Amino acid sequence: MSGLNASLGYFLSVVIFAVLVQTLFRKWPRFSFVSEFAASFMLVACWLEIQTIVEVGQWAGGLGQDVTVTMLFVLLLTHGVLCAGTSGNPSLVVQKFLQLEAGALPTALAVMAQFAGAHLGLLAARYYWSLELTDMHMIKNLMSRECSTSLLVSVVQGFFTECACALLFHLIQLNLRRRSALIRVPLIAVLLTFFSHVARSYTSAFMNPSLAYGLTFHCPGFTFKEYALVYWLSSLTGMMLALLLYMGHIPKLFAKNLLYFQKTRFRVPKGDKPEKKKK
Repeated sequence: MSGLNASLGYFLSVVIFAVLVQTLFRKWPRFSFVSEFAASFMLVACWLEIQTIVEVGQWAGGLGQDVTVTMLFVLLLTHGVLCAGTSGNPSLVVQKFLQLEAGALPTALAVMAQFAGAHLGLLAARYYWSLELTDMHMIKNLMSRECSTSLLVSVVQGFFTECACALLFHLIQLNLRRRSALIRVPLIAVLLTFFSHVARSYTSAFMNPSLAYGLTFHCPGFTFKEYALVYWLSSLTGMMLALLLYMGHIPKLFAKNLLYFQKTRFRVPKGDKPEKKKK
């Protein structure tokens, strides 16, 4: 139980830091990319601790799978509530760019901020493990350099797994984006938790390039290019396919609707027939 209390304290510290950063920079719209940095940091730093509980918590801290699934759902729900307006996901930022809802420079800054936040989240988690507050964290600190990769299948299988999950996720996300946050945020949290649980024996279905970078790119087993192919290219491919299926086209790339024929809403009035000449 002491291990769980230490983890809860760590989660609380990370969340407070992320909220403070977002609050400080919210007054300046030109620095909106900093909010993406905070959102990505919070997601990666907390998810790494959940991974620790999954890997060693069951036999070092007595924490079962039901605890980790619940904690992951609570994390995603909290992230969705506190980081409203930001995603911490490069795929969603690029999606807005392809929909002509964001410019090139803000998109590039947001993506770089997300990867910077993910890297800082990894460093924060490693520092926390080095404190060795519990037996679970002492074991994790010893094995931190030899972590187990989340990619448990071949690169080809991993690519198609991530691509399929990303396709479904973005299709659902696009359909929910106009709904109330009271409906959208819990459903997205349930969806991401479900994908992560179902795909845990394959790729863990991160569907988030910066999250995958912080969680598994530093683990041995595959090269950087192989990780990038599975977790970056597949996520972007799935997102673009979802956008194409949802809208029929990708506005940034081509304006013509390739899938759906749009009928005009208004009927063109027919011209008056010429009056017959009176005899």
